[in-house]
Amino acid sequence: QVQLVESGGGLVQPGGSLRLSCAASGFTFSSYVMKWYRQAPGKERELVALITNSGTGTNYADSVKGRFSISRDNAKNTVYLQMNSLKPEDTAVYYCNVQRYGDDYWGQGTQVIVSS
Repeated sequence: QVQLVESGGGLVQPGGSLRLSCAASGFTFSSYVMKWYRQAPGKERELVALITNSGTGTNYADSVKGRFSISRDNAKNTVYLQMNSLKPEDTAVYYCNVQRYGDDYWGQGTQVIVSS
């Protein structure tokens, strides 16, 4: 079955960096667009970034453009989110996502807290 396991979250000071990872299994990873979402307390889940199956195309939410970078390693079935210049408003639980045949699959999420 599809499994997505996020890691790499934690507590970081404003201006700092974190790299999130999402290890995927149970499907042909290299065939699917992968996405990172986040959900802050009291807010709806929002799309942060996506990457095409080959890795040649990416797209970002306006709020993270120029600070976050999504990448993937199809040999390792892993998608990454490099987050730089972090701000307190980036505090959220971050989830990776894949959509297959109309169904959404989610990991358990990894908490990112940006605070001094």
